[in-house]
Amino acid sequence: MKFPDPEITPEVIATHGLTEEEFNRIVEILGRRPNYTELGVFSVMWSEHCSYKNTRPLLKGFPTKSPKVLVGAGEENAGVIDIGDGLAVAFKIESHNHPSAVEPFQGATTGVGGIIRDIFTMGARPLCAMNSLRFGSLENSENRRIFSGVVAGIAHYGNCFGIPTLAGEVDFDPCYEGNPLVNAFCLGALRHEQIARGAAKGIGNPVFYVGPATGRDGLAGAAFASQDLTDESAEMQRGAVQVGDPFMEKLCMEACLELLATEAVAGIQDMGAAGLTCSTCETAARAGTGIEIELTKVPLRGANMSPYEILLSESQERMLIIVNQGHEEEVKRIFDKWDLPWAEIGRVTDTGSMVVKYEGETVVNIPAKILADEAPIYHREAKRPEYLEKSDAMTLAQAPELTDVHAALGSLMSSPGLASKNWVYRQYDHMVRDGSAVCPGADAAVLRIKTDSLPPLKLNEDGSPDIGTEVPEKYLAMTVDCNGGYVYLDPYNGGISAVAEAARNLACVGARPLGVTDNLNYGNPHNPELFYQLKESIRGIAEACAFFEAPVTGGNVSLYNQNPKGAIDPTPTIAMVGELDSVENVPKASFQNQGDVIVLLGDPLDSEDALLGLGGSAYWKQVHQLKTGRPPRPHLVREKKLHDTLRELISKGILTTAHDCSEGGLLFAVAESCLSEDVDFVTGRMAGVELDLREIQKICNGRLDATLFGETQARVVVALPEDRFQEMEIIAERMGTPFHRIGQVGETLVVEHEKLAETEGPTLTVQVDETNLEWDLARLRSDWWGTISDKMRLAT
Repeated sequence: MKFPDPEITPEVIATHGLTEEEFNRIVEILGRRPNYTELGVFSVMWSEHCSYKNTRPLLKGFPTKSPKVLVGAGEENAGVIDIGDGLAVAFKIESHNHPSAVEPFQGATTGVGGIIRDIFTMGARPLCAMNSLRFGSLENSENRRIFSGVVAGIAHYGNCFGIPTLAGEVDFDPCYEGNPLVNAFCLGALRHEQIARGAAKGIGNPVFYVGPATGRDGLAGAAFASQDLTDESAEMQRGAVQVGDPFMEKLCMEACLELLATEAVAGIQDMGAAGLTCSTCETAARAGTGIEIELTKVPLRGANMSPYEILLSESQERMLIIVNQGHEEEVKRIFDKWDLPWAEIGRVTDTGSMVVKYEGETVVNIPAKILADEAPIYHREAKRPEYLEKSDAMTLAQAPELTDVHAALGSLMSSPGLASKNWVYRQYDHMVRDGSAVCPGADAAVLRIKTDSLPPLKLNEDGSPDIGTEVPEKYLAMTVDCNGGYVYLDPYNGGISAVAEAARNLACVGARPLGVTDNLNYGNPHNPELFYQLKESIRGIAEACAFFEAPVTGGNVSLYNQNPKGAIDPTPTIAMVGELDSVENVPKASFQNQGDVIVLLGDPLDSEDALLGLGGSAYWKQVHQLKTGRPPRPHLVREKKLHDTLRELISKGILTTAHDCSEGGLLFAVAESCLSEDVDFVTGRMAGVELDLREIQKICNGRLDATLFGETQARVVVALPEDRFQEMEIIAERMGTPFHRIGQVGETLVVEHEKLAETEGPTLTVQVDETNLEWDLARLRSDWWGTISDKMRLAT
């Protein structure tokens, strides 16, 4: 069947997201004008989503090397890090922001599906997921619709696939109106010798397409993700949103892992962004070979699909496998066993080119390495934003006074960004596969890796998988963090703070950082002020990752995140993975025992901070609607001392509670620890507390707002038995970590959530100056636990 080849006009070139200069470069590469299909191929491969043409020079500043890094950033589909005893973990985070804005449910499901494929493409068995989500205000019905759809999509795909969603973060801010952020993370485990590569090796080796048939869903999705999101573009590109099938992906994963346990695979690549186009040219480029495919052999579910559509479709759950010659029947047998479609569509060549044919006629002939690795690189102009001049000039004299401390804490506890996220994580299965050691709601999740966590090492004579001999249990901690407001108000230090908070959260469960994968969410890079945010925050992230010896193993850049009112807050999401020796002494985030001593570890105040930790604080934002001031500065040396102190205290079993003191300040952190433990989804536990913050108030220049709600960095609230306080004191002094005894845990109460409003519970009592402040914890818990679910009832 012949398809018309549309005329390539300047309008067609612009529609494909290519500039005139880029088109001229294509003509120079090919020695001729491209046809329409080739133009589409260049448009997706040279998009920001695939090429990083606006950010690649900046990303080179990240620390990526370490003796533990087995596969580094940019080498393959995901980074791989050694965890000892011949074992390794593969992990990565990626965005699906624009698709989730257009079709929230499908956008989220395919975001989860895509990141899972990246992990098993490396030869690892996916073991857990996390996510980082941002939305506009829940007062807006459209934002509630998007939020509901995204959470449902994540739950649907993860639960059906059978992977626990162990941790995450959710925030709400008007800057994300119409442009939500949906960043999905996955981690898997494997042995060193099982690492798979996405390279088209072996001249003459056959190329197999495996997985469901190709349709028109997800058409040119990579290009869609690399342009400004407007109402018009969203409606025009609704077809660029893919449709996911978690059951098909589960079958595809098991089949691929079985196949990788044989000697049949020379290379393997998932068909993610840019679909068949990306998987073919990238595998050839990595191997320094060429590849030739025939599109009429590709399984199709759309009628009369053109070569352009087949190549640019991003239909899900599809894989490209380079098969060692002579093993074709093994591939067919395994995929037939799992009832999965397969097709032999081409072969590896020595031409160095990606050659695509349709009914024997060449429709694409492009040098593979130039297409995959040599997109134009831009060094954009960076200009310090004008708004920073006003923000940096903010003084305490200009700040509003704290007039009602009870209302202030209530406002923070009932703010959707700070309130309990139980409405979200109750929809996720976080116990499947029996590896979850610390579940959602803690500062960091902890995963147990066992022998049955691993992919098959070989196949037995009867074709059944053999996972090999027993391996020692391993324990990994993971968290995902970013305060976009901090990065907006101070891009460089905000980037450092994002990494420091992630490392602090790992330290709260006793873990040491292993590595980082990041998702860099920003606005349009052509705007010099927005590019400044990107450039400076990357500089801060790189510095902090190097300091904590946490190499960046890969990640994702998502630009053009903005709505007609402006760009989102720069949001470089940091997913950090750490290791710990045991889970026996991991403290809870909530207070456990009546009589336990409560201690603030870390300096109560940065003496050089003129705003006393209030700049950019949640208190200013929620109570006074102020988004201004220089945020509290990170101090890496103090952070490292604090983290080392925490790890030693936890290893000795001294702490019963450890909870990061960050957004919301000291009083909010303590209140969370009073409330945060759930017996189950029906009942919750509250622990009364008596605090004496008079000493802290003196250090904070007598200011009550700074004492209670300042967000000075490098602080953690801990609790421990009275008879172990001296041990803690000796260790903290030896490690150089300041500490202040600030209170004691009182009575505890377990109550059904639905009866909180009528319950007279324990109290949170705070002594400041000559005054005693008191809060009813049942009332606080009702606000904190039920805020999001109450607002989401409006969506039904």
